[in-house]
Amino acid sequence: MAKRTYKRRSAEEQIEEYRNQIQALESRLQEKERRDMPVVKEIPRVKKRLAQFAQLCVDHGRNDLSNTTLVFLATLERQAKNVLQER
Repeated sequence: MAKRTYKRRSAEEQIEEYRNQIQALESRLQEKERRDMPVVKEIPRVKKRLAQFAQLCVDHGRNDLSNTTLVFLATLERQAKNVLQER
């Protein structure tokens, strides 16, 4: 059985890793403090449900409703992406 080799991290590597962890924790804390976080969390569910509705419209020959729903969905996605990038 081969002997395990260990590589010790230098102090700089450890400091960099701790800085990355601190940044991740700070970003998570900022997300939790956002007032609109419940709305942001609900967006994937709404997108899924709208996509199902659009498919139902296509299945029953209502392409006009399907197109309208897909356009609304695209607009919603674009606006949500802009809001998330601003913060």
